[in-house]
Amino acid sequence: MSPQAELELFVASRFIEPVERAFADAFRARFAETKEPLAELAAHTAAGTAFSAIVFSLDVPMRAAAIEALPASVRVLATYSVGTDHIDLAAARARGLAVFNTPGVLADSVAENALFLMLGAARRGTEAIGLLRDRAWHGWQPGQLVGRQLSGRTLGILGMGDIGRRIAARARAFDMPIHYCNRKPLPPEQAQGAVYHATPAELVRAVDVLVLACPATEETRGVVDAALLAQARPGLIVVNIARGDLVVDRALIDALQSGQVYAAGLDVFAGEPAIHPDYFDLPNVFMVPHIGSATHEARMGMGQILIDAIAAWRCGEPAANRVC
Repeated sequence: MSPQAELELFVASRFIEPVERAFADAFRARFAETKEPLAELAAHTAAGTAFSAIVFSLDVPMRAAAIEALPASVRVLATYSVGTDHIDLAAARARGLAVFNTPGVLADSVAENALFLMLGAARRGTEAIGLLRDRAWHGWQPGQLVGRQLSGRTLGILGMGDIGRRIAARARAFDMPIHYCNRKPLPPEQAQGAVYHATPAELVRAVDVLVLACPATEETRGVVDAALLAQARPGLIVVNIARGDLVVDRALIDALQSGQVYAAGLDVFAGEPAIHPDYFDLPNVFMVPHIGSATHEARMGMGQILIDAIAAWRCGEPAANRVC
């Protein structure tokens, strides 16, 4: 038996069956059975199981109090996500915990979802689907549901990391000029001709479509507010595949109602699963329930990268996806 196969792993979130089977094949895995997984962890620990690692996702926040209450045997936190804003990294460091995430493996799925949202918003997807679902379509008409094509429109990407660059690569097939905003310009081989802007305000003044692909930080939370949207070109399309709290909901809703923003494609929401109720009344909002990485390929890749990282940690080897 390999050293990692003897490792006791607590799986605090539930995943698709092939991913759970992969965890069970790789380690001595115990899976949460209730909606209070950390309480289950404590109970199993009290019964004599010494877990070394925990796998969890966004539905199990690891705030400071939760980290401080973890059993002493826990040395690894493995989050089934790219983002780590649900983890108090300072508390994890203070306890000497290794933290791993899942970069890269879901980037293609999220980038594809960004294009899906762009198309759905530009082509009035919510209204078109509603017309069919309500059985109210009476045939083709020349003035019916006239939307906008993306070809030739300028795309702005706020956050030109791995996912942002993959969005840009796909958008070039639509003949969309690419602009972006980052903390600093990318090397030319990564920018691939994309135009750099130092601030979100500079970016939004130059583009027809704004895609949010940056992490949620103190600097970026609420970045899409009334002041920013007021500087946008009239008829902007806003797409969010990053984090819901990048957007001030009231500001975006007002801009959608006034026409300053033509449409929005939203995969994530502030305070989700609670969603601002006014979004449901706006036909120019094309929204899906946080499915950016919801492909079989991405989900399996996310599981495998965590298995590999935990196995490497157990053997004293480095892992590229270690956050701290």
